[in-house]
Amino acid sequence: MTDNPSLLRALTRLRPPSLERASALYLFAFVIVLFGVWIPDTFLTSVTFRLVAADQVVIAILALAILVPLVVGAFDLSVGAMLAFSLVVLTWLEAHTGLSAAISSLIAIAACGLVGFLSGLLVVRFRVNSFIATLGMSQILGATSLWISENRQISGVFSEKFLSYGRRDIGGVPIVFVYLIVLSLMVWYVLQGTPLGRNMFATGSNPEAARLSGVKTDELVWSSLVVSGLIAGLGGVVYGMKIGSYSNSFGPPLLFPAFAAVFFGATQFTRRPNVWGTLVAVYVLAFGVKGLQLAFTNGVYWITPMFNGVALLAAVTLASRTGLIKTRRRQRRGASSVSEETDGESIGARRAAENIVPAADEVLR
Repeated sequence: MTDNPSLLRALTRLRPPSLERASALYLFAFVIVLFGVWIPDTFLTSVTFRLVAADQVVIAILALAILVPLVVGAFDLSVGAMLAFSLVVLTWLEAHTGLSAAISSLIAIAACGLVGFLSGLLVVRFRVNSFIATLGMSQILGATSLWISENRQISGVFSEKFLSYGRRDIGGVPIVFVYLIVLSLMVWYVLQGTPLGRNMFATGSNPEAARLSGVKTDELVWSSLVVSGLIAGLGGVVYGMKIGSYSNSFGPPLLFPAFAAVFFGATQFTRRPNVWGTLVAVYVLAFGVKGLQLAFTNGVYWITPMFNGVALLAAVTLASRTGLIKTRRRQRRGASSVSEETDGESIGARRAAENIVPAADEVLR
């Protein structure tokens, strides 16, 4: 037993995170225990964990692309189509030009940044709602991708060296997962550790107040859509490294899982959109789906959308309920304190009146 009082005080302050702020961590622990007991031979293996870590990287990158404009209060519904557009540009360049894969990748990412710039132009200059502007842009991107690919799959255009950047491991960890962590750290640092990030959150919380405080809110919204396009373009390149081909079924189907992760993650840790809550949500959902797929080997086609939808609704409902309970408690405490202050003011007023009368008599004398 330690005799250090400061250490004892620190230990007494250590508490597990509340269910309201970290429900995803408790759900993750539940999923690991449940399937670890149910199907330990297939679930609790390094192969399963490596596969899930690598397979969810593109969805996680897409979620980060959604997160950046969401912080400033804008929606980007074009990121799924942007991934597909990035990949089709990359594969077309590799198939029809002599450019290196690195140059083709940069061109594909830059093309997505240009699309984000055009979306920002519509939102900021023409005051089109970001939901509508990016939804329309996603349809344009989908049509462009079909035109470039001639509505067919493109495969066999990447070199083995290029594919090795998406398929090898580093110390037993898939290299694409390392890319994800590096990107996440960069986004997290900008949002949480710089004045730019604070201005972005201020814009998303109250744009008019932020603008009156000197924050260039329009520029932040515009820039966030450009960055969203660049991140989504990077996701398309990473997917190309992993899969090595383009298909017109790729991209838009990943939009809901990514949005689900962002909204689920926004209920975690900071009670607002954040990087680590988003990543935890991505992998909680992924491990839950993987466990169900391994447990039910037949008829699993419905499991992914079902689990994602139920988990998202459950997490948001739980967070909303606990938040509502806390709000009501604060309101009750506020009402009681106001009542006490009112009673105190009444008593003080009576005492002041009692003192004023004798004082008035003295003046009259």
